[in-house]
Amino acid sequence: MRAAAVIPILALLSIGPADMCWSRQTAKVAPRLDAAPKPHASRVALKCDPSKFRIILDVGHTRESEGATSARNIPEFDFNLQLAKRIEEKLRSEGFAETRLLVTGGKARPSLFTRVAAAKSAKADFFLSIHHDSVPDSMLENWVFEGTKSYFSDRFTGYGVFVSHRNADFTDSMAFAHLVGMQMKAEGLPFAVQYTQPIMGRYRHPLLDKDAGVYGYDDLVVLMKAAMPAVLLEAGSIINRDEELQLSSMERQDIIGTAVSTAMKEFCDAHRSP
Repeated sequence: MRAAAVIPILALLSIGPADMCWSRQTAKVAPRLDAAPKPHASRVALKCDPSKFRIILDVGHTRESEGATSARNIPEFDFNLQLAKRIEEKLRSEGFAETRLLVTGGKARPSLFTRVAAAKSAKADFFLSIHHDSVPDSMLENWVFEGTKSYFSDRFTGYGVFVSHRNADFTDSMAFAHLVGMQMKAEGLPFAVQYTQPIMGRYRHPLLDKDAGVYGYDDLVVLMKAAMPAVLLEAGSIINRDEELQLSSMERQDIIGTAVSTAMKEFCDAHRSP
């Protein structure tokens, strides 16, 4: 298998106080359900030639701060890396030759700023962050897996797509988010519905596109600080025992990779140079 192309990471930037997070996860910023801020004006009109279009595939979390823990005690980072590599292969096979993986080291909060700076330094045209989902600790149940006390929640399932009104190009971010959500839906995958429910408490998000499963996440650093269109994809819930197994399969990874690459082709076709 061809080795994944990985872009270099910049030195860490100075940052402010750490965000609120779930105790079994990292860098999950508590959203606010206030009225959405006014979107930034779009940048200079985006133009897309697939062979030159620079896509950054951000592998969510780091080896030092691995994100959520699955029902079978596998770090989210491992799921993110495996899926991002598959998506990279799919995009490159569709002619997006400048697709690059972004793998970041260090602690959770500083790594968010490092990702944004690295994407800007690489002159990226698009930023797509790959994650897998869990639930707040209050929803977890106990079980024993291979002799080890573990945690699960089979209550929710499905993908989620997230954008920020504060992104430099909210319009294009939302356009791609809709396309990838619709492709996931066309593959028979449901989107996660729990984010609008009161049970999520401070972890609720506003649903911006009920057809495609697109939510607002206005204060997430990698979305609001990115200098290019930016979308975060939660591929599914690894704390759900059945969905964890599906997400670890090559079949599901191929489905998601195809959904992303098809959506990117559609997005690019709408932004081709005259």
